[in-house]
Amino acid sequence: MNERLQRIMIANGALVFLVGMGAGFPFGFAILAEAAPDAGGWKPPGDVRGWKMAHLEGVLNGLTLIAVAAAGDKLRLSPRLQSLVAWGLIITSWGNMSASIIGPIFGGRGLEFGGGVSNSIMFVLFIAAVFTVIASMGAVFKGAIARE
Repeated sequence: MNERLQRIMIANGALVFLVGMGAGFPFGFAILAEAAPDAGGWKPPGDVRGWKMAHLEGVLNGLTLIAVAAAGDKLRLSPRLQSLVAWGLIITSWGNMSASIIGPIFGGRGLEFGGGVSNSIMFVLFIAAVFTVIASMGAVFKGAIARE
């Protein structure tokens, strides 16, 4: 994989990871508010499940971007497939991260289209992420097993 794409993936991976770590703060406060509802501390919008998902989506998607970028030199891919892998995983990561933060803030799950604007946006982001991750990881598999 060309170095420019690897660097773009690593940079985006680091940012997605950091946003996911940032989502860990409302996750922690939601846990505290659930454990001691009368303590009077800040309670973020949404629930523990939603913030846990947002936190983990950021961490896992960020690490996936960095890992595939690091393995990029081992993949035998055409320039077109290199771009597909890089941009597909970037779209996947930001789509999952964005949808996962929208969820607890606006009360959506994104499991179906409808049920409010925020839920519909989440659904579209998640569906886009599903298609891009399948295409990207299919190309990664192809590049990994390709003969010289």
